[in-house]
Amino acid sequence: MNTALTTLNKKQKIAQAFSPAAFIHDTEENYREIERMILEEEIGGLTFFHSRHSAAANFEKRAEVLDESGTFEKLIQLINRYQKLAKIPLLISIDGEYGLAMRVENTPQYPFNITLGSIQKDAEKWVKEVGFRMGRDMKRSGIHLNLAPCADVNTNPNNPVIGYRSFGDQAEKVAKLSLAAYQGMKKAGIGACLKHFPGHGDTEVDSHLGLPILHKTKEELEKEELLPFQYGIEHGVEMIMVGHLAVPALTGGRDIPASISRELITDLLKKEMGFEGLVISDALNMKAVAKYFPEPGQLEWEAFYAGNDILCFSDHVKEGIEKIAENAAEEDIETVFGKIMDLKQKLGVFDFQALEVPEFDWTSHSQLQKDLANNYVSVISGSINKTQLQEFAQAGKLGYKEFFSPGKSRFSELLDLPFVSMDQAEKALIAVFVPTHKPLNQFGMDSEILEEIKAIAQSKTSILIHFGNPLALKHLGNLKDFEAVICAYQGFGEVQKVAVKLLV
Repeated sequence: MNTALTTLNKKQKIAQAFSPAAFIHDTEENYREIERMILEEEIGGLTFFHSRHSAAANFEKRAEVLDESGTFEKLIQLINRYQKLAKIPLLISIDGEYGLAMRVENTPQYPFNITLGSIQKDAEKWVKEVGFRMGRDMKRSGIHLNLAPCADVNTNPNNPVIGYRSFGDQAEKVAKLSLAAYQGMKKAGIGACLKHFPGHGDTEVDSHLGLPILHKTKEELEKEELLPFQYGIEHGVEMIMVGHLAVPALTGGRDIPASISRELITDLLKKEMGFEGLVISDALNMKAVAKYFPEPGQLEWEAFYAGNDILCFSDHVKEGIEKIAENAAEEDIETVFGKIMDLKQKLGVFDFQALEVPEFDWTSHSQLQKDLANNYVSVISGSINKTQLQEFAQAGKLGYKEFFSPGKSRFSELLDLPFVSMDQAEKALIAVFVPTHKPLNQFGMDSEILEEIKAIAQSKTSILIHFGNPLALKHLGNLKDFEAVICAYQGFGEVQKVAVKLLV
């Protein structure tokens, strides 16, 4: 192990718990600020995001994809640049729930958890394989820890922040699939964590913007929210992320965020549930907690005291280190430091070698996407008579219309059928490419177009092919108005080909 570890003082040991945000697309001034933190504060790690503009793109009305070229190459350059300066090699993290592609363009994207939760055969085997593949991508890219998977049970369809990130609304299934994803990543040689303890699935407030409060009894929580975490603990999970949500039944009636609650982290998670691994905080810049602590460093101390071992996305590193040094027990500092050093040893952080930009096996990735799509694309309502469909097409009575697809779809071409205009058609195929997987503004779907889809379904025999989050189906009217509904979950090219097979 690194010889520098034997002579560290108290503040240097505390600094190993900090993993502030590093933005791939940023100014040179901000890159140098990261370098200053590495040299002067001696932080233990970095958590990479695409850019300052997109860090909150999941949650505010901002562009979801920024046109920035060379993101992956720049990530590799920055990891090399920052690691070169660190006396103790940095633990590099990323929040990549569906792979590097969540933060880095032109890298392999894997299906969302809601899609993987719809796999019909051997789901645990396939989810473990997906976890392994995305973990392997990250390992080759100098990343040691993926802040995933979600173990939240999505029982609230109006949840603004979980939704597509959850494996589903059944606690037992979520428990098994989140563990499978975790084990796949571990098999690839990277770290992973179950999140967002004690369970963010049944909330209606986005914790990036405010504090969600979960009004359930402890007994109700044990049957649902806590079940996947307990299952993970019993099966050897070594890291759990704590979310910014209040659960008054577990904190003596107080509306205190779990991420800074000693009752929830130390008493419940560690003592009662038996978790002995590392606890990592959700991003400490999130408004659910940040707005309550205007004094720099106080939030970081509260999170450390509550029982977090790694402090993610702290905006006040220097002040946080000082507050913890003033207030924390020596024994607690030594315990946390030891856990982080063990993690770095286990994940090969101390063996860092300068990186070259790796190549991805796109052929293998495409084959995996086909195999997965064959297992989840399905008819979820009604039935399809392929022969009758062909007959309508040959008789010049089949219409086709595609919605929300700005030139990205090859679906009509893949169908290879003769279509007539919709007003001449007796039967209609309606393909909907849902613009976004997040529920804001009806998943990005325009109300007038939604009314047009409903009108077609009510005026003629129609088959709906839904490429996107199944939670968006509620905006398309009564599914019984359609002769059949195919849910394809994603818009990948491989998925479009599998959907075609169900039709012709």
